[in-house]
Amino acid sequence: MLNTINKVKEEKKQNKLYVSLPEEKLSHIEIRLKNIFDNELKSDNSVIVSYKPEVIKRLTNYITGKINRPASVGIAGETASGKSTITLDIIDTINSFAQAYKLDNVITRVNTDDYYYDRSEMVKAAGSFSEFAKHYDLDIPDALELELMHTHIKELLSGREVYLPKYDMSGTAIRHDNCTLAKPSKVIISEGLFTLTPKIKDAFDFKIYVDVRHHIQKERFYIRATERHLGDSAHTIYKNASQKAEIYIRPCKEHADIVLSGEAVRTRYKAFLNKIIAIIEEEYYAKV
Repeated sequence: MLNTINKVKEEKKQNKLYVSLPEEKLSHIEIRLKNIFDNELKSDNSVIVSYKPEVIKRLTNYITGKINRPASVGIAGETASGKSTITLDIIDTINSFAQAYKLDNVITRVNTDDYYYDRSEMVKAAGSFSEFAKHYDLDIPDALELELMHTHIKELLSGREVYLPKYDMSGTAIRHDNCTLAKPSKVIISEGLFTLTPKIKDAFDFKIYVDVRHHIQKERFYIRATERHLGDSAHTIYKNASQKAEIYIRPCKEHADIVLSGEAVRTRYKAFLNKIIAIIEEEYYAKV
């Protein structure tokens, strides 16, 4: 008998993120979410720069189960803005929540950078990646197979497993196709320079842009360039990246539901997300 009760409890926990809450909970949760966002926005060193009011309603609908399907999150920003770090912190925070309640398949990452086209033969012909980068533009959306990424995200949202590509960032420009098995989950999250550009942005239910001041972004870029042994080509790459960002990346800020600061202390991002997760815990798990 005890084993049966435990089994029922476990099944309920596994399905909580798909259970619809009563209609009267909607306005209550929406108010709580708005307060969380507004209080953060008003605080010193806020992780939020701005947000569109409609994102609160959409988030409420997912939390309450009114929208009863997986959610996709796209995060974009210029090079060295902090988008990858923020994404990893989001994944870590959600995974900690999942582990606490023994939930499976809660979040899956699809890395935009893995969709760069394979240009390994061009690197070999140039003699090095730094020489290749002088003549090949990596800072435009056409350098990536975003149509394939769009297909993969839609397949994951439909509940199908997908084998993702893996791009070698060490300087070979090799892309290994059908490399990493991605399982469908409650949240699909992606980040990259071109994650919110026209070919891919409609794949995401929540669009986030990471903003950062120019001098901080530039300093981070050159630190990374040194780590990647870009040598003298770093100056040319940075100049091109800045010019192309003005054309392709900065306009994406207008499409974002939420603009995050890329300069906040890392613990602040997790603290903010945990306030939202606390609502889910209270509504679904407090009595389990």
